[in-house]
Amino acid sequence: MPKVRVYLPKDLHAAVKEHGFPASEMLQKAVREELRQLELIKAGEEYLADLIEEVGEPSPAHKAWAKNLLDRATRRPG
Repeated sequence: MPKVRVYLPKDLHAAVKEHGFPASEMLQKAVREELRQLELIKAGEEYLADLIEEVGEPSPAHKAWAKNLLDRATRRPG
């Protein structure tokens, strides 16, 4: 398996050591999750492009409705 060097800021390195975290496993998981997120974003963009091609651009009213929905869905409690 190829090896890669990863450099952490001193504070992050200290926290990893202090808590005894398995740094290599954590990094692998984080990279996999980031790659999966990028794949999902790309798939969503492709789906949206196909949908726009099929039914046309959304109206300003539809865009406002979608923005409102997204704002409510991503609002943090508190």
